[in-house]
Amino acid sequence: MRGVRRSIYKSPAQLRLMLEPNRITREALEAAKSVCKAGATLLDLDRAAEARIRELGAASNFMLEPGYKHTICANVNDAVVHAVPTDYVLQPGDIISIDCGAVLGGWNGDSALTVVIPDADRPELVAARESLSDHTKEAMWHGIAALAKGKYVNEIGVAVEDYITKNTDYKIVEEYIGHGIGRSMHEAPPVFNHAVAGRSEQIKPGLVVAIEPIIAVDNAECAVDSADGWTVRLRNGKDSCQWEHSVAMHKDGIWVLTAEDGGAAGLAPFGITPTPIA
Repeated sequence: MRGVRRSIYKSPAQLRLMLEPNRITREALEAAKSVCKAGATLLDLDRAAEARIRELGAASNFMLEPGYKHTICANVNDAVVHAVPTDYVLQPGDIISIDCGAVLGGWNGDSALTVVIPDADRPELVAARESLSDHTKEAMWHGIAALAKGKYVNEIGVAVEDYITKNTDYKIVEEYIGHGIGRSMHEAPPVFNHAVAGRSEQIKPGLVVAIEPIIAVDNAECAVDSADGWTVRLRNGKDSCQWEHSVAMHKDGIWVLTAEDGGAAGLAPFGITPTPIA
């Protein structure tokens, strides 16, 4: 018997069930961020995120990925995505993108943020890495605003690419993209971070997607590190950055599930006011 294809659009009741796992995801990221400083290990960050998720009654959905044993991905400097937490000690000036997710009641959350470790001896390096982080975060908000105003999912990638190409010399890592999220952490539809040909899925109430631009300083070619079989690194060894939010469209508008304010601050420059899910 053929399987029944699950709709990519959630019901109002299902959207409400997604609020808590995404709130927990946000809190887990904040817990990891709170210990993200020079001298901390990546495993310290991982333990902080896991403890917060368990304290709030949820579980790590990253641990549900076959073969993956950690709560976060800890992408330092040239690491792009899927970097396994280790006993690496964070150094002044490092840039680290922390990716995390939680599952509660069968519903998933997913989000990522970036931190630049202060380094008083290398202000130019810190400024360059903060610029990369700021532009990546802004590209994400352009994508979220396109979701709020658009008709088709691929308009998100157009907005991300347009912002990056017009405002920076950075490169988009096209190999890794955003995705739908719900009962599974990775669902349809694909959410590209660049313009692609063809019509995509419609943006309408019930759509929930994770928007996650990944931006490289220079050449975006990357490869999986043979040392652990997970960590993806830029081939040229330069810096990479990731920001991510899970975002829901509902009958009354848009709500950024993994933002404490629902996306109010990030969307204000676009004239968009998010509306809570009732």
